[in-house]
Amino acid sequence: MAPNSMLMNEDISDHALSGVASLGRVVTPGEIDVSHGAILYLDDVVVSFDGFRALDALTLSIDAGELRCIIGPNGAGKTTMMDVITGKTRPDHGKVFLGQTIDLTRMNEPEIAHAGIGRKFQKPTVFEQHPVWENLELAMKTDKGWWTSLRARLDRSAQARIEETLGIIGLESEARRAAGELSHGQKQRLEIGMLLMQQPALLLLDEPAAGMTDDETMQLAELLNQLRGTCSMMVVEHDMEFVAALAGETGKVTVMAEGRVLAHGTLDNVKQNESVIESYLGR
Repeated sequence: MAPNSMLMNEDISDHALSGVASLGRVVTPGEIDVSHGAILYLDDVVVSFDGFRALDALTLSIDAGELRCIIGPNGAGKTTMMDVITGKTRPDHGKVFLGQTIDLTRMNEPEIAHAGIGRKFQKPTVFEQHPVWENLELAMKTDKGWWTSLRARLDRSAQARIEETLGIIGLESEARRAAGELSHGQKQRLEIGMLLMQQPALLLLDEPAAGMTDDETMQLAELLNQLRGTCSMMVVEHDMEFVAALAGETGKVTVMAEGRVLAHGTLDNVKQNESVIESYLGR
């Protein structure tokens, strides 16, 4: 994969993360006030479905530029948490803020996406009949109809962004190939590239390594580590080798169970936590 990500770093960091609110208001669309360090903050969030608490007073925060791994058993509330962050599910109680001023509970899904949050689901969603290059082009022009976007001529800056993104996701040699012909792992990387074209401040990735070969999993870990610091990332995953490749020795890992945070710390710390061993990892 090409290591040249300077342009992407500048675009995301300067555009999405440098906004400082004045008098408690966002000055311009797309700017996020991270002056206190956190880009995402959930406080005492409760979500109930027919009396069952999917999220039970959940509180956590993600720092600007951080890559945070979230692990936990099935039914822990991880996907529900992402649904709340992206506006798909409304919490019964609690606060969800992007930066210091953007109240996500007052916004719908398109507004949240426009504010700078991108989400990748487990199954890749790409335009399979179109070449890889055009998938990235279409993703960049989400404010237009897809046919208009496809026919529009790109300026040099847009072409440079696509070429750079192809390098970052390691698909330069596949640029003219139909997306439907890619391997599963390549499609996953392409979809991440499509999200990057929208210059997100925060990426949510739900089990991105699911269904991958060992080699594809490590390629994905390399990609996400390469993106570290260019945008903030929350990665929900069950593959502990993949989590280890992302967290390293010092990265933070959050363990969820029964809709709340069970443990938090380095991967080594949470693996030694008795509650985590009993509820998730086993002996």
